[in-house]
Amino acid sequence: MTDQPMTMTAAAPARRRLPNRRSHLAIDFEVNGQNYTVGVGLFQDGTPGELFLTARKYGSAAGIAAGDAAVATSIALQHGCGLDVLRRAAIRNPDGSASGVLGAALDLIAREFGEHE
Repeated sequence: MTDQPMTMTAAAPARRRLPNRRSHLAIDFEVNGQNYTVGVGLFQDGTPGELFLTARKYGSAAGIAAGDAAVATSIALQHGCGLDVLRRAAIRNPDGSASGVLGAALDLIAREFGEHE
């Protein structure tokens, strides 16, 4: 392992910035016996641009993982990755339902915004 910083060879897509004052939607839901809230910040055109995922049990491993997943998802949305792409990438159960909290949150958001398949 070297101490050299990683370098990117390709230019990253431009980030689409959210307005300073933006609409926000919050939805409570449950996955695998855990209660969560997903918050969705919206771009000016009304499409999702950021996620906040919190567990009811503050500081739990599940809550920390959910928060980290939401940050990565927000970055992806702001750099042009579509909600449908993120949903398809989420791990699914044999019946097609989301296995984890991020997939479940993305499915809820897609239903709320009429973007379900």
